[in-house]
Amino acid sequence: MRPWLRPASFRALRRGDNDIDEVMPAIVVAREDPSWRAQVVSRRALRYDAGADPAQDRPAHVRAASAVAWFGGRLAVLQDDALFVALVEPHGGRIDAVTLPAGPDGRRLFDDGLRNKAMKPDLEAGLVLAAPDGERLLAFGSGSNTRRERILVLRGGSGRPEVRFVDAGALYALLRDLPDFAGSELNVEGACTVPGGRAVRLFNRGNGAPGGGRVPRDATCDLDAAALLRWLDDPRRGPPPPSAVTVFDLGNVDGVRLTFTDAEAVSDGILYVAAAEASPDAVRDGPVAGVAVGVIDGRGARWTRVLDEQGKPLCEKIEGIAPDRADPKRVWAVVDADDPERPASLLGLQLELAAR
Repeated sequence: MRPWLRPASFRALRRGDNDIDEVMPAIVVAREDPSWRAQVVSRRALRYDAGADPAQDRPAHVRAASAVAWFGGRLAVLQDDALFVALVEPHGGRIDAVTLPAGPDGRRLFDDGLRNKAMKPDLEAGLVLAAPDGERLLAFGSGSNTRRERILVLRGGSGRPEVRFVDAGALYALLRDLPDFAGSELNVEGACTVPGGRAVRLFNRGNGAPGGGRVPRDATCDLDAAALLRWLDDPRRGPPPPSAVTVFDLGNVDGVRLTFTDAEAVSDGILYVAAAEASPDAVRDGPVAGVAVGVIDGRGARWTRVLDEQGKPLCEKIEGIAPDRADPKRVWAVVDADDPERPASLLGLQLELAAR
C-alpha cells in the first residue's frame, strides 16, 4: 500500500453533544517534509495608484485579497468583500482597479458596519483559461451559502476588460451532492488547471462544522475545462459534471487542522497553500496558528510551514498564490488583513523544495 494513502475506514466523530457516524473514503495523507523551506522575502501593501473613488464606492486600497492569478501580464487579485479586481505589477509597479457591477443595494463594499455582509460575492478562487477569443479570468464564489454561487468572467486583460457574472447555482448543486467533496459545508477556496490544461480542479476547504451526518472535507474535484467555458458562454447547456474526487488529510499545526486556501499548477504537479485556522464554521474567521505550502504529485502530498521575514512561523492567512513566471523558486502570495481599514498585502515567498 502506498504510504501516503489511508484506506477506507469507519469512524465516529464527536463535537459537543453530536455524534456523527460516517464511512470514510480513501484519503491522501500529506506529510511534512523537514528538508523543505518556504520564507517570506518581500512584502507590499496593496494600494491603488489612482487612490480612492467615492463615486464608485472604491477605497484607496485592496481590502480583502482572497485569490490571485496571472491575467494579461499582471497579477489579478480578487476580493471576497469588494467588487473590484486589482491588477498588480508585482515588482513594485502599478496597481489598477477593474470595477465590477454593484451589488443589489448599489454598493461595492460589504461588511458588518454597512449591514450588508450577507450580500458579499465571496469570490475565493480564481484561475485563467485560454479561449479562442483570448484568455478568461474566472472567479468562483465560495458556495458557502446560496448567495455565493456566482462565477465572475473577465475577458481581455488590458484596457477595459469585459465583465459579467454567471449564475452558477446548477454547478454548485452538483458539488453539494458529492459528499466526499463538499463534506458538511461546501467552501470552494481554490481553483487551478491540472497539468496539460484539459481540466479545472476545484479545492474545497474543510473548515466547516460537522452536521447533517457529514464531516468537513478538504477535497478536490475536476471539471472539463472546454465544457466549463462553453457552459459559461451559454448557461442553457448545463454545467459540466464534476469528477475525480480526491479527499485529503493535510496535517496540522499545533493541533489545528490545515485546510486548503488556494492552489496552482506547476510543471511537476500542483502547488497548494493551506491555513491552520481555528474557525468555527465555513463562514466565520478564527485565529491562525500557521500556514503551509505543499506539493501534490504522483507520490502524494508533502508540505512545509511558511516562515516570516525573521524566520519565525508565519501566522497570517495566505489566501492565494501564483508562481513567478521568471523565477521558479519565487511565489507571489496574497494575505487578507481581516480589517477593512487596512490594505491587503502581496508577499514574495522564496521556496526551497528539494526533490525526493
